[in-house]
Amino acid sequence: DQGSHFTSLEFTDVLLDAKIASSMDGKGVWRDNVFVERLWRTVKYEEVYLRAYDSVSEARASIAKYLAFYNQGRPHSSLDGRTPDEAYFGTQAMVMAA
Repeated sequence: DQGSHFTSLEFTDVLLDAKIASSMDGKGVWRDNVFVERLWRTVKYEEVYLRAYDSVSEARASIAKYLAFYNQGRPHSSLDGRTPDEAYFGTQAMVMAA
């Protein structure tokens, strides 16, 4: 059911009528948005819900700082304990060297 309201005909017809392209892969299945959904769930539980921001600018700065940590300092079990930056840039460096 994750994201089903964004794949309903009622919603997608509104987008089509307004000539707005959807960012899904075109199949209209729950998998289209699962990685972003998981990221924002993590951001909410590890950052947003733990803070009481006094302003939008404070929230933006704090979330930006968290996202830098998420990508550069937080090990991910799905990446064999590497950070996203290590996984991505390590792969890029290997591709460039080949």
